[in-house]
Amino acid sequence: MLVGRRVLETRLTASVLIVGGGPCGLMLANELGRRGVSALLVDEKPGTAFNPQANATQARSMEHYRRLGFADEIRREGLPADYPTDVAYFTRYAGHELARFALPSSSRAGELIKGLSGSWSAAELPHRVSQKYVEAVLRRHAERLAGIQLHYGHRLAGYTESNDGIVGEVECLDDGSRFQVQADFLVGADGPRSIVRQSLGIVYGGETGTQRDFMGGRMLAVYLRAPDFYASIPHAKAWMYNCFNGDRRAFMASVNGCDEFAFHTQLRPGEDESAITINEAKAAFQRACGAPIDCEVLSFLTWTAGHALVANAMQRGRVFLGGDAAHLFTPTGGLGYNTAIEDAVNLGWKLASVVKGVSPATLLDSYEIERRPVALRNTDYARRFADSLGLFAPAPEIEDATDEGSEARRAAGLYLEQHARAEFNIPGITFGGRYDGSPIIVSDGSQPPPDAANVYVPSACPGGRAPHAWLEDGASLYDLFGFEWTLLQFGDTASAHAGMTDAVRGLGVDLKLVTLPASLRDLYDADLALIRPDQIVAWRGSASQAGTIGRVLARALGRDANDGARLAS
Repeated sequence: MLVGRRVLETRLTASVLIVGGGPCGLMLANELGRRGVSALLVDEKPGTAFNPQANATQARSMEHYRRLGFADEIRREGLPADYPTDVAYFTRYAGHELARFALPSSSRAGELIKGLSGSWSAAELPHRVSQKYVEAVLRRHAERLAGIQLHYGHRLAGYTESNDGIVGEVECLDDGSRFQVQADFLVGADGPRSIVRQSLGIVYGGETGTQRDFMGGRMLAVYLRAPDFYASIPHAKAWMYNCFNGDRRAFMASVNGCDEFAFHTQLRPGEDESAITINEAKAAFQRACGAPIDCEVLSFLTWTAGHALVANAMQRGRVFLGGDAAHLFTPTGGLGYNTAIEDAVNLGWKLASVVKGVSPATLLDSYEIERRPVALRNTDYARRFADSLGLFAPAPEIEDATDEGSEARRAAGLYLEQHARAEFNIPGITFGGRYDGSPIIVSDGSQPPPDAANVYVPSACPGGRAPHAWLEDGASLYDLFGFEWTLLQFGDTASAHAGMTDAVRGLGVDLKLVTLPASLRDLYDADLALIRPDQIVAWRGSASQAGTIGRVLARALGRDANDGARLAS
């Protein structure tokens, strides 16, 4: 073999080459590997994240982790089981508490979810856990899957695309050696400065450079250890600590519930990010505390808030974009990482269906059609939350020991409590993303509920998340779904239909028939409902339409994108 920076004779093969080993890339590797589809992932970092990064896993992501079998493992990561996940606001952490939005610990979440209905009718509640822990779990599970190869400490040096596929050239950062990867498809999940996106000439569109008193402009992120923090402040524990004053605005997430924190503060005019030292990072934390609480700075970096950006396209030929490479958020609402997870879920089953020959390559066109509108929706919600928090400025007297100061704190507390409820109780955003207008969704002419951040109305209107229910035996309806396709029948309406089994078998589809009590029919307002691998309702119909299941499946698999009107009739 040749050595140095020249191409080695080694050529590896995989169905999918994934660039980026963060949540999106790792989740995609899990989705593909579980379906027996090979993938090779490369990432320039030496391993999964050291810094905490995102800190909130929404309930929908937890439902997908449950589908893959490791939601409980994720829920055990991060904070102790009995640690409260409250969002709290202070003048400074050792100063006045202004507002608090109480949220349950992870141990209580498992108990509470079975008693909730309406907007929070779900298999899982959110979990407050730093991304570094989530990535480690995703990596462990991906490494166990046959056909999945993870190459950290490697970068994509270049690639070529042809009618036969993708040939990528991968470089090892340690010694400069290179090898080639022959793949059918390439997925760029390589972050906001995505090499893959740049290679396609695709640019972001949307809003950037927004300046706010907070969450707009340059931010300093400090990962720190402060063993004396809890003992030094006169307040109950929280998951998210917000600092609200005219001198040092900040937010801080508890990472392990013991001594590690992810601290973020807005840089003020005159603060030179290029000259920040460890001592200055430590001083910024202490100013937010309002007390000389000792800490060890584990790492620090600067980043920019004020983005609400979505790539103008998410696919070109055999190349796809996901995660931050496709959309860039200001982190209010915690929507960036969770949107990335759903990108991977959506793309994963479709790539697998095409690789296995079940669907034509045109199925993949539905990825951008479905996911880009959701990215636009979610970045807009995150921008609104950033405006709500960042444009609300503290009164100059808010820290004063005066009647005026007391009134300023009272008024700020009322506003911040309302804001917290709006930003952190978001079932509508979590569950309400829809794929209306997709060519592989068979509309029945019904209208979905209005899209609202803080209210979710369960609906089986095709194109949205399948309504959830807890069954009489305590099981989640989602746990009955097949890993691939599921046909729900309420009562025995389809299983005896002549020819249905043969039609499904002829499509080469793994379809599980689930019979539910007729008492649950009202939940779906139909006799039958076809559920996609990503738990989205693809179609619903009456008992008299059971004979169309073969054609419905063909449409949902991308085989017959022009048959919707006839199937819906």
